[in-house]
Amino acid sequence: MSASAEMPYFIKPSLNLDAEAKRAAYEQAQMAIDANLDGETDRILKMATINSVLKTYLPYYYWAGFYVVKNGRLSVGPYQGTLGCLHIEFSRGVCGKAAREQKTQIVDDVHALDQGSAHIACDPNSASEIVVPVFNPQGELIAVYDVDSTQHSSFDEIDQGYLEKILEKHFRLSALE
Repeated sequence: MSASAEMPYFIKPSLNLDAEAKRAAYEQAQMAIDANLDGETDRILKMATINSVLKTYLPYYYWAGFYVVKNGRLSVGPYQGTLGCLHIEFSRGVCGKAAREQKTQIVDDVHALDQGSAHIACDPNSASEIVVPVFNPQGELIAVYDVDSTQHSSFDEIDQGYLEKILEKHFRLSALE
């Protein structure tokens, strides 16, 4: 896949937040997500809503989306941002590693990783990334949630804590159809 390093006209560059502002933004986003998804069981609606709300409240989210487990690999699901990779093998990239190890991955500088194996450059504007595994009520991996930023070191334990909590509540601890 060929990608241009030019920032798309419809996407704003990422803007990092300090810890206090980040926590406040996540608290507001979490309330909005919980209010909108109260009683919802459709996994696609949940994924689309979570993307929309988080990308609205967190200004350093450049690309946010789910890669769903399908036919033994990850396939792009609901997302917001530039074109995402269509399929990712479990053996490749940060998303594949999160799926393989079933644990959250935080990368401060994706360009420092071995390109093509440890990182897949779907968009050259992405500089840092967090990927969180998503489980269903039976504890099976159903997706990973991938967020990229155009800034280095955008993601930390605050992001990890909130994202794991949001995804657990709306997928692992919730009825899904």
